[in-house]
This record gives sequence, structure tokens and C-alpha cells, in this order.
Amino acid sequence: MTELIEHGQIVIGGQLVDPLGDGGDSPGTIDVISPHTEQVIGRVPHASRADVDRAVAEARRAFDEGPWPRTPLDERIAVVTRIKDAVAARHEEIARLISSQNGSPLSWSIMGQALGAVMVWDAAIRVARDFTYEERRPGVLWPLVVRREPVGVVAAVIPWNVPQFTAAAKLAPALLAGCTAILKPSPEAPLDAYVLAEIAREAGLPDGVLSVLPADREVSEYLVGHPGIDKVSFTGSVAAGKRVMEVAARNLTRVTLELGGKSAAIILPDADLAATVAGLVPSAWMNNGQACVAQTRILAPRSRYDEIAEAFASAASALVTGDPLDPATQVGPLVARRQRQRSLDYIALGQAEGAKVLTGGGRPSAQPTGWYVEPTLFGDVSNTMRIAREEIFGPVICLLPYDDEPDAIRIANDSDYGLSGSVWAADVEHGIDIARQIRTGTYSVNTFALDMLGPFGGYKHSGLGREFGPEGYSEFLEHKMIQLPPGYAGPTAL
Repeated sequence: MTELIEHGQIVIGGQLVDPLGDGGDSPGTIDVISPHTEQVIGRVPHASRADVDRAVAEARRAFDEGPWPRTPLDERIAVVTRIKDAVAARHEEIARLISSQNGSPLSWSIMGQALGAVMVWDAAIRVARDFTYEERRPGVLWPLVVRREPVGVVAAVIPWNVPQFTAAAKLAPALLAGCTAILKPSPEAPLDAYVLAEIAREAGLPDGVLSVLPADREVSEYLVGHPGIDKVSFTGSVAAGKRVMEVAARNLTRVTLELGGKSAAIILPDADLAATVAGLVPSAWMNNGQACVAQTRILAPRSRYDEIAEAFASAASALVTGDPLDPATQVGPLVARRQRQRSLDYIALGQAEGAKVLTGGGRPSAQPTGWYVEPTLFGDVSNTMRIAREEIFGPVICLLPYDDEPDAIRIANDSDYGLSGSVWAADVEHGIDIARQIRTGTYSVNTFALDMLGPFGGYKHSGLGREFGPEGYSEFLEHKMIQLPPGYAGPTAL
């Protein structure tokens, strides 16, 4: 993008308004920098604590007094369907905007960022339509009515790597459940959130229901700890997630945390290597390696280790690195200078630990400008090495040998994380048996996929709670029990 995109206002309760400063000071601005050109491509206001107070007050009023929580489900579904359809209609615009902000290859942005978000909105609509909001149960003593009601005001805090996808994962169920929401996009990628706010307003979302506040960590922490917030849904790093949980605990605010990963892909000795490489390479280096579910540890049997190492090194070295807006690009730049340096530091660390760089390992010579790192594959990696245990969040993948199947399962489970993973085998039923033994929230057999009708989330340090499916939808609902009197024979009786 060559034209500077500037927004002089923020979105409070669906309306564009002038931002407020703290203590009478003028609010600052956030410069959005292209990771390809290193030039400023956008500018938005930096929300202040006063803006948070105003947004929470609007959301609180809209939930406590406004029509949205009391709007019939079919009408809420109609509004959210219009949002989904508009995101679909504008998916190319949204994809280009995201690629310009965070460096995602355009081909990946179209499918993973924009159309992926459409799938999230659509799946949430399906779940909401079929969900049981009230049921009658026999009790120990007398009959019960169990209701599910909207949790209240939601703070949706999203990262820069998949902004529309994660926004949809939080806003779609929240809005369908009847909640009001404040979306807090990352400073690195706030521009597409303005498009979403415009879409929601044009779709007929009532005043007060949705605010968008671009801000840094300090203001985000103020939002998370605000007493007017009923629920925090956060996606980000483990360190930030722990801080969110700590701050939210002051008010006993409910939290859902979708955090990091160091997912293991187990290649069994009988796997079809060509099919495995074709399936694993895109899921290992997806989004330039900036994906929490990326298959960053590839476990290979010692009996086929050299063959597998050669095949993956060849495939990784063939990945096209370049301008994220070029349709031919498969690996773009990292989102920020700090992220590039982080990957380069881990590459140096891996070499110091004794791992061998099979391909990549530095900055691409053809990209003197931009925050690029070559697609890198380490071989001879031990699971005790830091490069195998810590989330790098860049295009750096580890190849680990294993002795036998129990050893592969042990290595896969020997991690502080438990978000994703996969197994590649000739026998699918055997692969399913492996999946049952891995301590991780999502798992794939002979593929990598994330189905939005099933629960998504992690074990251990990978998070708390679930997104997607009825399990994720329930995170935005309170459960109420109504005890019926003995002998009651009215319309709610069993």
C-alpha cells in the first residue's frame, strides 16, 4: 500500500468519536509500519484510559438497559449474518490490509485471515441457532429449569498475527449470545478493525454494542481490570495471558485465554513422505511461522531420519520469500523489527546448543529492506534444547529424531504447551490412537485443520477455556438454575 491510511477518531459504541486524553492531554497516535518497506502506512489514535471508561459505560448501558440482550435470537442472527456477508464481500480488501500491516502472504491472508474469519462467523451462527438456551431437568428433589444467559460486557483482546480471525472468534459468539463488546486490536494491526466496525454499524448493530480501542499494553491492562467488564477473551503470549489472568482476578472477571504453542508433528515410519511433506510444510511455516498452532516440532523416526531431513530441507529452501502483497510469495516478513531479531537470536542459540541448520538461518539476501528471516529448518535437535521448548514465533522449525513410538509420544508430551499437533501414518485408525495419547487441545491425522464447529484451546500453558463450537459459545453464557416447587404442574413442568 502506498497511500497513507489515517483515522482521526475511535469507535465508541459503534460511533466514530474524537478520542479523549488522560488528564486533559491530547491523545497520542499509533503509527502502523509496513514490515516489507519499513515505512509508515497508517495512523490511528491511541485510546486512553478515559476512552476505556467511556466505552465500558456505553457497553454497560447497552447491556443493562439496551435492546440487544433482549432482542430475539433470530434477529441477532440476522444482524450477525449481515456482518458475515459483508466481511465475505470485502475479503480481498481486508486481506490486503492485513498483509500490509503484519506481512502475511496475500494468498494466506485471503484464505486464513479474511475467508477464515467468514468461516468463524458462519460456524458461530450455526452453533447459536442450534444451541439449547433453556431446558427442564429432573432434580434430586423437584424439577429444575436450567437457563443460559449472556455473560455481559466482553473485553475482546486480540493479537496482530490473525486479527480478523481472532476478532471473529470472540465477537461472533459474544454478539450472538446477546453480549456487548469492546474490541482491543494490537497496535501493529489496528486498521482492519476499523473496517469491521464500519461493517457492524452498517449491518444494524445497535448503538453501544461494539467499541474498538487501539491501544498498547498499559491501556489494555486498564481495560482488562475495569470493574465494568464481565468477561475477558484474550489471545496472545503466555506471559501476557498470565498478566491478564492476574489483573482480571482482582474483580473475579471471567477469562478465556488462547495462548502459545510448540506443537509436535509425529511422522510414523510407514508414512507417505511426499504427502507428509506437502501437508506439513504449509502448516509449519504458515503465516511466516507466526501462528500459535504451527507445527514447529517435526518428530522423525531414526530409521528414516536422513530421508525426512533431506525432503523437508529441500521443500523449505524452495519456499518463495518476498513482498507479502505478491501472490507468489509464500513467506513474508515478520511483523516488527523485534520479531525478526527474536528469530535471529533463536537461530544463533540453536547453533550454540549444537543443532544443525539444514536450510536458511539468516536474512534473505534478496530482501535488504524489511523484517525478513529465511525459512529455517534445524536438524539434530534434542527436546531439551531451548529452540525445541520455547515458542519462537517465526519461520524456524525443529526436526527431532525419535527411537520408537513410545519415545515419539513422550517427546510430543514433554512440553509446557499443549495447543495443537498432528500425526502422519499409513493407518488412519492407528493415527487416531496416537492422537488419544497426546496432551493437546487439538490434533489432526494426516492433515492439519482447525474446525470451527469443534472446541479450540489448549492444555497446560497453551491456555484456559475454549473457543468455537458449543463449548466456545458457552464461554459467553452464564448458567442459571431455577428450582420449581414440589407438585408444580404448569407449562414448565416436566
